Amino acid sequence: MPKSVPQEAPSAPAPGPSTSRQILHLAVPAFGALIAEPLFLLADSAIVGHLGVAELAGVGLAATVLQTVVGLMVFLAYSATPAVARLLGAGRRADALAVGRDGLWLALVLGLALAAAGWLAAGPVLRWMGAGGPVLGNAHEYLVVSMAGVPAMLLVLAAMGVLRGLQDTRTPLLVAGVGFAVNIALNLALVYGLRMSVAGAALGTVLTQWGMAAVYLVIVVRAARAESVAVRPDWAGVRTVSRVGGWLTVRTLSLRMAILATVVVATSQGPANLAAHQLAMTLFTLLAFALDALAIAAQALIGKELGAGNVTVVRTLTRTMTWWGVGFGVVTGLALWAAAPAVGWLFTNDAGVHRALAAALVVMALGQPLAGYVFVLDGVLIGAGDARYLALAGLANLAVYLPLLWWVRAASLGDAPPALVWLWAAFSLGYMAARGATLGLRARTCRWMRVGVPATGRIGG
Repeated sequence: MPKSVPQEAPSAPAPGPSTSRQILHLAVPAFGALIAEPLFLLADSAIVGHLGVAELAGVGLAATVLQTVVGLMVFLAYSATPAVARLLGAGRRADALAVGRDGLWLALVLGLALAAAGWLAAGPVLRWMGAGGPVLGNAHEYLVVSMAGVPAMLLVLAAMGVLRGLQDTRTPLLVAGVGFAVNIALNLALVYGLRMSVAGAALGTVLTQWGMAAVYLVIVVRAARAESVAVRPDWAGVRTVSRVGGWLTVRTLSLRMAILATVVVATSQGPANLAAHQLAMTLFTLLAFALDALAIAAQALIGKELGAGNVTVVRTLTRTMTWWGVGFGVVTGLALWAAAPAVGWLFTNDAGVHRALAAALVVMALGQPLAGYVFVLDGVLIGAGDARYLALAGLANLAVYLPLLWWVRAASLGDAPPALVWLWAAFSLGYMAARGATLGLRARTCRWMRVGVPATGRIGG
């Protein structure tokens, strides 16, 4: 089992160039890989948006469901990265790859099960979210086709977690870059060339995801064989991975419930606000993943240094990356504010969507420094394996946020842009402030810094 919580480490000196290079070496490539999925959705939105508001709103609603399904499985990456990094830091590369292999098998099993369930539940779920008429038809068509890509998406998540734990974020960047280019070409050909409408956008993304999954599998299998690690699953290890993912699933479930509840309120504000909200949330996700590049660096570096027992270095890394996160949030906030009036034209010609989107983006820009703080500390605590606290804090944050959403819904603000402004104020300022408070309080203690690795090499001991 991991060693007991260390005493508070003495203050470390300001990080030198080597520490900064470590962070940038992981964070810069991670940025490109992380934004692949939101870029896929942005490409789908840009291509589908010119077909009409109903198509754009339908794809937005379906994408929210799809992101929820896949987002709940993000523990496949978030549990693999710190576990593999700890074992790597302790000099146990073969054990690290065995953990990664078990995670890939779990990803495949869960992906197949979720795809089957999604095909059956797509219609009822979309109707529960308030969709109807043409919006429902387009959302259902996009979602049903997209379910074929769920196993591939989960395999990609698990494989990226393994490579990050091995301190390799460049390979995911390369795979994501090629995948993004292929995705755009396929979607344009299927949507406009073969006139497949929203189904074409979904199919192009599915084919791209399976291509990316195949590349990752080749890379991980070769690395495992180089360390004489069997490719066949160790089902005891698979079960261990699934158990450890429980707390991270609760943490992620609270995040997805917050996003789903926000979409439900946006749906009640009419098609124009829903379409604008979909675009705003996609842009938020894009920026979140950009900020999360530092969180990925935190997961990999914190896990490795805790595995090696370097507590002082962990404190230094945490402090440095937190400041970087806030600073990066300031930069992205200013850029978003400047782009807010014009960005809507990239996706649709509807003036109502433009006005609502521009107003929402201004509010989102104000919350970017806070978002940078939140995402970095979230990555630090995930890297430390502090999943139980993150899960409980996530439930507390949701308890704060839901009354804010209820007020926005009950205020009957209508379908004008101000209604969407209040909705985004509740999300990007109120909800994110609650997350920042719970994460910041935890980071000030030393209870999350458990050093060492399990003696068995398994996740969770």
